[in-house]
Amino acid sequence: MASSSGNSNSSGSTLLQNSGSEEDLHQLMDQRKRKRMESNRESARRSRMRKQKHLDDLVAQVTQLGKDNNQILTSINFTTQHYLNIEAENSILRAQMMELSQRLDSLTEILNYLNSPTTSNGVYETEGFEASADHSFNYPFNMPYLD
Repeated sequence: MASSSGNSNSSGSTLLQNSGSEEDLHQLMDQRKRKRMESNRESARRSRMRKQKHLDDLVAQVTQLGKDNNQILTSINFTTQHYLNIEAENSILRAQMMELSQRLDSLTEILNYLNSPTTSNGVYETEGFEASADHSFNYPFNMPYLD
């Protein structure tokens, strides 16, 4: 019996060792679990920080693009106004050119008439020449385009 009690003590000691190693294993697993949870928390924190930084960058980009857009719109408005002013000035110049061209044609016609007279006994014929009622040819500096 002594030997059997010795065996039971050995098996009890093995059971205690097994319980101890199971407990150690359980503690080790708990420690690994806590470590993994802490690592996950840290990873989630870094992820939130990256996400917030990305959001901040996007907000800054939206602000900058809004400023750029306003600057472009201002430039377009200025250029459009400048174009309209030039177009108006161009229309005035075209009208003046047409008027001056017509006057030049009239003066050329008068000069041609005066330089190639059809004379009868040295007298100019005035047939086909009508005097202007406003006498603009007599006073060319009083023309409307000089006002």
